[in-house]
Amino acid sequence: MKKVLFSGVCVLLLTAGIAQAQVVVRVGPPARPYERIPPPPPEHRDWAWHGGYHRWDGARYVWVPGSYVAPPRPHAHWVDGHWDHRGGGYVWTEGRWR
Repeated sequence: MKKVLFSGVCVLLLTAGIAQAQVVVRVGPPARPYERIPPPPPEHRDWAWHGGYHRWDGARYVWVPGSYVAPPRPHAHWVDGHWDHRGGGYVWTEGRWR
């Protein structure tokens, strides 16, 4: 029984560690291009704009255009993700709702 419990705890801790893993990119992202923000669709005036960003695909940066997304709750505010310069590389910080 102790071995099963110990194994379960190890798996849980390992899974949590993997979920927090971050990819460090040695090359900085290109300059963010100008992105024209269109008005929201008439039926979704309360939706939030998620700005476009450069995604790392393992070999290069790829531009992902912005889009409107439904907020999870009334008055929620979206904070765009961004690349942070840490040590010798760049790490992506996900966007989040406030």
